[in-house]
Amino acid sequence: MGVKIVDTSLRDGHQSLIATRLSTKDILPVAELLDKAGYHALEVWGGATFDACLRFLNEDPWERLDAIRKACPNTKLQMLFRGQNILGYRHYSDEVVEKFVQKSLEHGINIIRIFDALNDLRNLKSAVDATNKYKSQYDGHCQIALSYTTSPVHTIDYYVELAKEVEKMGADSICIKDMAGVLLPSDAYELFSRLKQSVSLPLELHTHCTGGIAEMTVLRAIEAGCDIVDTALSPLSGGTSQPCTESLQYALSGTEYDPKLNLDYLKKACEKLTVVKDAFLKEGKLNPKALTVNPNILKYQVPGGMLSNLMSQLQGQGAMDKYEEVLREIPRVRKDLGYPPLVTPLSQMVGTQAVMNVLFGERYKACPKEIIEYLKGNYGKAPAEVNEDVRKKIIGDAEVITYRPADKIAPEFDAMKEKYGDICKCDEDVLSCALFENVAVKFLEAKYAPKEKDEVVEFNVVIG
Repeated sequence: MGVKIVDTSLRDGHQSLIATRLSTKDILPVAELLDKAGYHALEVWGGATFDACLRFLNEDPWERLDAIRKACPNTKLQMLFRGQNILGYRHYSDEVVEKFVQKSLEHGINIIRIFDALNDLRNLKSAVDATNKYKSQYDGHCQIALSYTTSPVHTIDYYVELAKEVEKMGADSICIKDMAGVLLPSDAYELFSRLKQSVSLPLELHTHCTGGIAEMTVLRAIEAGCDIVDTALSPLSGGTSQPCTESLQYALSGTEYDPKLNLDYLKKACEKLTVVKDAFLKEGKLNPKALTVNPNILKYQVPGGMLSNLMSQLQGQGAMDKYEEVLREIPRVRKDLGYPPLVTPLSQMVGTQAVMNVLFGERYKACPKEIIEYLKGNYGKAPAEVNEDVRKKIIGDAEVITYRPADKIAPEFDAMKEKYGDICKCDEDVLSCALFENVAVKFLEAKYAPKEKDEVVEFNVVIG
């Protein structure tokens, strides 16, 4: 049986390359064609798309999902769900998580890919339980993604044991989510070979082309038994995005792994998406640097986006001469913090701390508030032991929680519903406010504002 393909161009493809700026108008003509191409699923929602709709595109993300569902009657739709963070940047209460899962499925999502940046399974439980509670009602599927990284702790054995745990939790499939694009081809072969021997669930690979090895990694994973791989349609593939769908189809055509996608429909979709891409290039909204390979991420084990942020911070301080020193400091900070995976928001936190350590000339003399909260346990459990001397220096004798961070979050949905009852017309509006309060309130006020009617003046004309 051939390998299955999930297209990411309508979610992670444009999130990686053009800051999630595709509009629904851009998406629908492409989605209609991809729906006929024979994909396993289309990733179209979640991640940063929800925030971008409200904040930058003046669109209702729920209405976007409805429109995509209508345009794609033949193919499963997939979303990315950040565990207890849902699609936001903090932990939310359990009943908000459950309500969001239920509404996502109700509006047409089939596969919910759930992950936690720290691989703290406690932060997945609410979303996993909710998905399994409602999936039979909505033809849903619970996929748990494991955040891939490299460190002395993040070994093949670590991921095999983690996979066994998520199988017990109730996952329907498992995804290895290589956000930085640092999974080497040989490691991919060993990892997927071991996973195939250890769990009975379908296995998927999500990686990025940033380091220039993704295509090789994907092929080796497939040879080791990976069932599903994520790719992007050619206009939004490569660079910081995923490997190209059409190229993989050509490479595997006629083999036992043949995905058997319809290249005619892919070509038509490509033509439409190319027009959109060219417009973004012309307007300067697609930085050509995002399309280039950066092998330095393999040397420093740092995501490409994190390297860009570091350069920006150092340039702003007139300290680009400290760049190499900061890169050497990153692994030291990461070790002190218990080897967190370098994925949003942890990559930004570790990078900023490394910059501060170098520029201040003293390690941990100053710290971002997010690092303080992390060391208090408010993001979840670190993968390895935290350097207690560093923790003491930063937070002193402050309490370090060992329970699940969301355990102390009071129910939020009803309070939000009452607070914004005048502008929220449905539960979906309440959820938008719960996740992105200031942005959503501004959006909804404009959406539901009464339209001024043109004044009609009646008069008589006397002709005499």
